[in-house]
Amino acid sequence: MAEASKWAHVREQIEYRTLLASKWCVQRLPRAAGARRHVFVAGMQRSGTNMLMDLIERSMLTDVYHERDPRAFDNYMMRELPAIRRLVEQSRAPHFVIKCLCELDRLPALMSEFQPSKALWIVREYRDAVNSALVSFGRFSQQIDRIVRGKADGEWFAGGMSDDTLRLVRELWRPDMNEATAAALIWYFRNLLFFQMKLDRNPRVKLLSYESLVTRPVEECEAAFRFIDLPFTPFITRKVFASSISKKAPPPVEPAVAQLCDELMARFAAVRGTHA
Repeated sequence: MAEASKWAHVREQIEYRTLLASKWCVQRLPRAAGARRHVFVAGMQRSGTNMLMDLIERSMLTDVYHERDPRAFDNYMMRELPAIRRLVEQSRAPHFVIKCLCELDRLPALMSEFQPSKALWIVREYRDAVNSALVSFGRFSQQIDRIVRGKADGEWFAGGMSDDTLRLVRELWRPDMNEATAAALIWYFRNLLFFQMKLDRNPRVKLLSYESLVTRPVEECEAAFRFIDLPFTPFITRKVFASSISKKAPPPVEPAVAQLCDELMARFAAVRGTHA
């Protein structure tokens, strides 16, 4: 089984490098002049942004910058604007696509800086997002503690936090708060930025559902590609599966925080229903 998994990974790497090589060649062919489009892929960590970036990268018309790319990111933080501008100027693709996770609170400013631009914000059901985050990361309680004690200035996880949100976090915080609850609380106030920045009213921002994307990949991805003006083919979504939904038991999130997350999920569902 391990051997099969190893060879599957090797095949995926070969396919990926072949795709990038093909794009390099295609994008050096003469093309009609036109304004470059900038696309920001936004959302909370462990919400499907990697999958969405991979789907967009399958298009021959995109130049995609993942948060692991040292040209655009330093330790998962987007580099300063002059560095990003240089990448845009050097790009030969009509669509420049970049992650925007730690910079969620700066998304409107980034979209104003790089014109024309659109954003895709993907949200994942908080229980699955928290379970995934608990496997991949840690120190969530420490992060909340730093926020409460006023020691998180300049930290990405506290970026853009309103006074009302800070008061709420301080009310909910307890030194013995478990990691799952702390992770869910961070999921809550980082995703709350979507509404606080009025992105639900911004026609240049499209809200995506992770669950919808993996259960109806062709329909959802085609709509997302249409929004960012990219042609879509079924090849794009051929490796999307729904096996990650409710894969584990719900995390032990305290009721008060779970209620906040449930209410926010309902707000997202309402926006999705409006825009469907």
